[in-house]
Amino acid sequence: MRLLRGGGDPPSAVGAQRLAGYRARAARVDPAADLSAARSLGARLVCPEDHEWPGQLDDLGDARPVGLWVRGKPSLRLWALRSVAVVGARACTEYGAHVAASLGAGLAERGWVVISGAAYGIDGAAHRGALAAGGATVAVLACGVDRAYPPGHTELLRRIAEQGLLVSEPPPGAHPTRRGFVLRNRVIAALARGTVVVEARYRSGSLVTARRAQRLGRLSAGVPGPVTSGLSAGVHELLRGEATVVTDAAEVIELVGGMGELAPSRRGPLVARDLLDPPAARVLEALPARGGADIRQLALEAGTGTDETVARLYELLSLGFVERQGERWRPVTPQGGSSDVPRGGP
Repeated sequence: MRLLRGGGDPPSAVGAQRLAGYRARAARVDPAADLSAARSLGARLVCPEDHEWPGQLDDLGDARPVGLWVRGKPSLRLWALRSVAVVGARACTEYGAHVAASLGAGLAERGWVVISGAAYGIDGAAHRGALAAGGATVAVLACGVDRAYPPGHTELLRRIAEQGLLVSEPPPGAHPTRRGFVLRNRVIAALARGTVVVEARYRSGSLVTARRAQRLGRLSAGVPGPVTSGLSAGVHELLRGEATVVTDAAEVIELVGGMGELAPSRRGPLVARDLLDPPAARVLEALPARGGADIRQLALEAGTGTDETVARLYELLSLGFVERQGERWRPVTPQGGSSDVPRGGP
């Protein structure tokens, strides 16, 4: 700063034109005013030497922020230790907004911090989901922590400042710029343990965040959508690479959480025939759909003895799965058209 403000010879790698640009920017810098503005908001400047600095930001190397302005009471370092970024399209569909809100709420209910960029669409839905669940959320901004951007999220940003954290690399009073959003995305990717993309076009900034997370050794995931939707095309392209498919908060936590934090196993609805003993199930499966069969045919098809087959058939008869007509047995089909549900319970 002394070089930029007081003149002197520049480093050999800096040309005269670039140095002039740096000096023009440095002339407008007023650190004392920035700190005063932050204090008036209850905000603070967190630097790499501070105890609150999240160490994972150091993975950015030379691209690491010089410092972050933080507005809110919780510790940014502690919150970032167990956090997931949920990002996506601004012009999202109702499906995308629903999924993002469900992810935000589900993660918050399980004690995870939801990080996003406070933009319209997926970002806002994820923040709202976390807040609605009484959970923790962090908004990383491309402007100063005293700016409500986008304006339509003024109330949302106020709630995040009260219940969570607002984080910004630009100082108070700074307006958002295109470059500011790109720089913000790298902070989101580095802070969180994993990044989930919910709806994104091919050129979405959310994909940049997810790919930056991958390069930093973080986990990335995507929520699939209709193959006919342009808003899911970018997510599907990400999933064709190294990202993982997720559909709910439990699957996200299984991906980024500790050992043993597993999502529940997925299976179809339980039907009555699932409760049958394996021998009885084999006999039932051996019955032809039409016409029925006699004992000898069933025993041959099921691979059981005739006595065993008879015993199992009478079990199935008492449970309402089969009926006897003379020497032949056939499955019972209830009015719903499926033989999975017996007429009478066990």
